[in-house]
Amino acid sequence: MKKLVITAAAALLLSACSTHTFIVSEQNAASQPTYDKMQHFFVSGLGQSKEVNGAEICGSADKVAKVQTQQTFLNGLLHSVSYGIYSPRDMRVYCK
Repeated sequence: MKKLVITAAAALLLSACSTHTFIVSEQNAASQPTYDKMQHFFVSGLGQSKEVNGAEICGSADKVAKVQTQQTFLNGLLHSVSYGIYSPRDMRVYCK
């Protein structure tokens, strides 16, 4: 039982969240994202892509401040529970 608890704790502590931020413009971005949705991938997202048109969301390309993708704890948990079959991530677009 002790080994199981140690193994589970190690797995939890070694799993990590990740955030990728792409700054398009140095001007101040809105504090709240204009677009914030979960993207759904399968089999760890191998060979899959989802496109989001930031210019369409913000009105024009020069109004896009930053784009961010994030794998949160919940996304990682869903990925782990489904053994990698379902692999979601969050996508955000911030406008000026």
